[in-house]
Amino acid sequence: MKRNMRFLLAGLGLSLVIAFFLSPLASSLPDGLEKVLEKLLLGEPVEEGASPASAPLPDYVVPGVKNKWVSTALAGLVGTIVVFAVALLMAKALARKKSSPAGRKSD
Repeated sequence: MKRNMRFLLAGLGLSLVIAFFLSPLASSLPDGLEKVLEKLLLGEPVEEGASPASAPLPDYVVPGVKNKWVSTALAGLVGTIVVFAVALLMAKALARKKSSPAGRKSD
C-alpha cells in the first residue's frame, strides 16, 4: 500500500510540474471542439460565452491573475488536480464495489 501511495504521489507531482510549465505553451488557436462547432454554424466564429454551460476557467485563465503565463499555468494545475481527484474517487468507488459481497458472482 505504501509503495502504491508513493507511486501515485510521484505521478501526481510529475503531472503538476508538466501542467505548470507546459500549459502556457499550448496553442491559442481554437481546439477541435470549437472547430467542429464553427463548421456546424457554417463558418461563423464561436463567440465568448456562447456555451450554455459556463466553464470554470474560461480560456484557461484564472480570474484575478494579471500575468497571462502564470494564470494559464495555474489553470493547468487546477485542471490536473480536478481530473486527478475525480479519477481517484472513481477508482475508490469501483474498488469498493468490486470487493463488496454483493458485487461477487455466486457459483
